[in-house]
Amino acid sequence: MKTATVFRPLVLAAAVALASSAWFAPAQAADASSPVVKINDATAKADVNVETLRGNISVLSGSGGNIIVYNSAQGKFVVDAGIAVSKDKIAAVLNGIGPGPLKYLVNTHYHWDHTDGNAWMHAAGATIIGAPMTALHLSKSTRVDDWNYTFDPLPMAARPSIIVKGSKTMNFGGERIAIQNFGKGHTDGDLWVYFKQADVLALGDTFWNNYYPFIDNEHGGSIDTAIVWANKAIDASTDHTIIVPGHGATGNRADLIAWRDMLVDVRGKVATLKQQGKSLDEIVAANPTAAYDAKYGGFVINGGFFTKLVYDGLNGK
Repeated sequence: MKTATVFRPLVLAAAVALASSAWFAPAQAADASSPVVKINDATAKADVNVETLRGNISVLSGSGGNIIVYNSAQGKFVVDAGIAVSKDKIAAVLNGIGPGPLKYLVNTHYHWDHTDGNAWMHAAGATIIGAPMTALHLSKSTRVDDWNYTFDPLPMAARPSIIVKGSKTMNFGGERIAIQNFGKGHTDGDLWVYFKQADVLALGDTFWNNYYPFIDNEHGGSIDTAIVWANKAIDASTDHTIIVPGHGATGNRADLIAWRDMLVDVRGKVATLKQQGKSLDEIVAANPTAAYDAKYGGFVINGGFFTKLVYDGLNGK
């Protein structure tokens, strides 16, 4: 397996672009340019890199979320589409993987850094698969206050036409591919994709390896449902399973367990402080993520903002 660190270019570019963004200082969101714009600008300058996993499966990084590609004689099965500004770079990497056409594209959720490339990938031949709520969000204007941004609807052709409400198994190019919808996760419309023969599990943004995750409380996600999804992925994997996060380097079950344990611990600390009547500002000041900031706070979400996301997800609890 090729072990080059393929995620670092976007990490560096995005970190520079986001240093003063709303993701680091959510209270100033209305006064700062949207982090979506900053990330798009950084992505336009970033290389798209490829890491070979196993079983003709590769992961591309450098365009928003990780993109997983299964290459076969029948064509390519892709998980997530990245950001459209990377179209030419992604297309070049896909052509380098093999000459076969795009056949299927799974959107693990609706966020633009995983779906912005839907239109061109569909035009190149991909039938798009997604959860019901992903299809809904992509069909209308969607506001994400935490990002200070309103997303326009995608054209109908760029939305999922195969809808996964529970589970779907596909036999494609000699690989058995299981797509699973467990309900609300980090949004209200997450999917994971498991390549059974290769034993590769693509989790989308229900796993951010070595980073604090964004949790979309505005659209059905919460810390509790994020933990549920992490537990299900731990139960479904073994020490042999390659686990591909939505963001961060390719990982394994031990990485996922450590990340889940962090979620559980921070959730418990925030919940305890909230039950004591502490305000959000007081809880952030108490620094409940202190033990984890060095490991997980190095990308677009720091400990203070992650604390806010956890707090917001505990409304009424």
